[in-house]
Order: sequence, then structure tokens, then C-alpha cells
Amino acid sequence: MNLPIPFVNRCLALPATCHARVLPTPVAAPGLIAFNAPLAAELGISAEGANPATLAGIFSGNAVPEGAASVALAYAGHQFGGFSPQLGDGRAILMGDVVDVHGRARDLQWKGTGRTPFSRGGDGRAALGPVLREYLLSEAMHALGVPTTRALAAVTTGEQVLRDSALPGGIVTRVAASHLRIGTFQYFAARRDFTTLQALVKEAIERHYPALVQADNAALALLDAVADKQAALVAKWLGLGFIHGVMNTDNMTLSGETIDYGPCAFMEAFAPDTVFSAIDTQGRYAYAEQPRILQWNLARLAEALLALMAEDPEQAIAPAMAILETVPERVSRYWLAGFRAKLGLTTAEEGDAELVNGLLQAMHAAEADFTLTFRQLAAVAGGQTPEMAGLHPHLAPWIAQWQARLAREPAVMLATAANTFADRTALMLAVNPLFIPRNHRVEECIRAAEDNNDFTAFHRLLEVVTKPWDDSVDILAYARPALPAERVLRTFCGT
Repeated sequence: MNLPIPFVNRCLALPATCHARVLPTPVAAPGLIAFNAPLAAELGISAEGANPATLAGIFSGNAVPEGAASVALAYAGHQFGGFSPQLGDGRAILMGDVVDVHGRARDLQWKGTGRTPFSRGGDGRAALGPVLREYLLSEAMHALGVPTTRALAAVTTGEQVLRDSALPGGIVTRVAASHLRIGTFQYFAARRDFTTLQALVKEAIERHYPALVQADNAALALLDAVADKQAALVAKWLGLGFIHGVMNTDNMTLSGETIDYGPCAFMEAFAPDTVFSAIDTQGRYAYAEQPRILQWNLARLAEALLALMAEDPEQAIAPAMAILETVPERVSRYWLAGFRAKLGLTTAEEGDAELVNGLLQAMHAAEADFTLTFRQLAAVAGGQTPEMAGLHPHLAPWIAQWQARLAREPAVMLATAANTFADRTALMLAVNPLFIPRNHRVEECIRAAEDNNDFTAFHRLLEVVTKPWDDSVDILAYARPALPAERVLRTFCGT
């Protein structure tokens, strides 16, 4: 059977310069690893009765669904600070876009389906490891409440790809609010194609910021809206100890969703200069650098839009700069609100930023686990001693400051659906996950899949990280940080 997908394909209404028509290159023996049935239902895709072979055929690209757009998208980008005027979908093909059951436009994209006009000498394929990582990380981020692309399906290809060695191939189908990136606008600005830029601004506003449709200066209003969405996003990353690892402008969406789960990871021992990406040799995208890089990337978006902001682009510089200068404050505001919640604070006081920074400094000195420390603090808020909760002794002086701050808080009385009351501990546990996709666990899944074609560990970890607050006793081992011999300190791009 075929799988009916209700394509709308508004992507094809954009100027033809935005994409290139291309079909996936068939693979030898596709096999289904995972299919996200709840997400499919949200997209209006009825998969009831579809067997694994049918799903594998569609999500490998061997069987292109009826009505698919099947295009590779054009974009440019600054990669580690250097501008590449043409990047584009070199190993991805936009299957098409739909309107989901909530009335939101969503893109479906194959990743790893072979060469496109933007492949730049590459094979257009993906190794199995990056496919599994993207599926696990993106679905974990969604469960954690972080705006993100999603994973609809993952398949094996029955073929090998050549990287440093021969590796099993895979394909992941990604779902995004859109694939409009800062790099998309840079591509057309570099070519001085202002007609297409105008069309992209219109599309971005209609799709992501409909309240701006009547804005007097659409390009300037879009810059402001994207700056706010991205500031909120980066603040969420910081609140979870997440390091993107490749914050190039082609990996920054106009929608404010996290995209590209290549060399990313969650910190264990807190250190602001932590870098996981094997290609980030200068620490450009370290944990603490992410707000600064966000502002830098938004400046590149502003440059791409200047010609649309005023007849004389020189007149647009001052208002654009005024927006860019607000980015650090926006990130700080979202960051502080997030950390107040993590610490059980429901009111604001002048010294709260210093309180949070004091905790982070103590965690750094103690090499405390980022995720577990906040769970331990929740136990202390509930009456346990720091020793009982397992907190590092280095945190003792800070805990006294925090408890004094809590003493000035009003009592927490949050009515639940059951008409009972949640205390401060429950409030903290609701925003501080127990489970994250720890790097050594992700690597364990990849090793079992690549070496033995065994996806048991993958499915188990997926189940755990998509229920990040579930403290079931039988899965508590997944909350444990890596032992020294298990640590995975470098992650890699999927190319």
C-alpha cells in the first residue's frame, strides 16, 4: 500500500531559485528502525495498516509518496566564522510540506537520500550513527519542552557509506516548522536577488509570525521577532546544559527551532568552556559562548535584510543595530526566568542573577553533574539534608544563601487537576529532568547498531529520554553520569 500524505507544498510557490527538483537515489535494502506514529497522526498522516516494508520504502526515498515536492533547498552560511556563498541541501531532500491537525505548516525532509545539485562532491548519504543521534536527541529535546525539529522515521539502507571507514548507512526523516535559515537569506543577499528575499520575508512572516503581516517595515520586524525567538531558545539550551556544537548560520532557523543534531551533547560535569564538537577546535561554540554567537549570527541576518529595511541601506543600520544590541539582555532575561524556575523561585529579587551564577561557580569547582544537581536541590527543598540528597560539599555555602532566598518566597500552593496541592519540590522536579540523552548512552546505541545491527539499546534509550521526568526505579541507571572509562568527550558531524 501507499501512505497518503496530505501535501500542500507551499514551498513550490516560492521562486524557483529557492530550490532544485531532485529525486532520492534508491537504496539497496531499506529496513525500518523506528516510526513515530504519534507525530504522524499530528501531521495528518494515517499510517494505520502500513507495514514496516511500506514505511521503509517511503522513508528511504525508494517509494516517493504521491504529491511529494522532492526538492533540495538553496542556502549559504557562515561556518565557524567563514562565509560559504553556496551550501544547500547536499544530503537532504524536502519531501514536501503539510498543514498539521493544529493548522500549522510543517516540512518533511529526508536526510541521507543521495546526491543533490548542492552536494559539492559529497555522496549525499548519512551514516547510521548520526541518524540514530538525531532521532534520539531531537525527540528528547521535544520531550524537554525545547522548540526543535522532530524525527518521523529512521531506516537502514542495506548499504555502506565511506567516511574514515566503511559504516552502515541510514536515513532519517526530519519534521520542521520550516527549513528557512539565516543562511537562506544570506544566499540571496549575496546574489543581490532582492525579489526572492522579499518573497522569503513574506513567507517567514506568514508562516511563523503572522501578527507581523501588517508591519510597516516587514524585514525589520522579522529581525526583531527572530532575535526574540532565538534568545528564548538559547536560554533553554543553557538551562539544560545543552551544547549545540555547530551554531553556523545555516543551522539557525527563522522559526526558533533547534536544528541539526550533529556534534551536539548535554554536559555532565558543569564547565562553561565545555566543547564536544570534534571540529570546533577553537571552542567557538562552547557552552558559555552560545549567547555571543547567537548575537553574531543575528548580525548576519540583519546584513542580509538591510536592503529591504530602507531604500538607502545605510539608513537601516541604526534600527537594526538597536535590535542586535538587545540580544544579550533578552537571553539574560529568559535565562534568569528559567533558572529561577529550576531553583523553585516564583518571585523576582534583585540579586537572583548573582545567586544563579554563584551556584554555577560552585558546580564548576565541584565538577558537579549539571542535570542531577538540580534534582538534588529539589530534594533539599523538600526537607532532605544536602548530604542525604547527594550534593557535593563544595555547594554548602551556596545552599545557605539559596535557603535564605527561599525563606523570602511565598508558600507554593499550586492546584493540580486532582484538586490537591504541589509543594516546592514538585515544582522543581517538574522543570528539572532526571533523564537526558547522556553521551555514553547514545554511543552505546550507535555501537550496538553499527556493529551488530542491534537496535534494542536505541529503543530503550528513546523510551527513557522521551519521558525525562519519569523516576521509575527500573530505569534509574540511565540517570547515572558516565564513569571515567565510559566518557565520550567528542562528537562528530554526520557528513
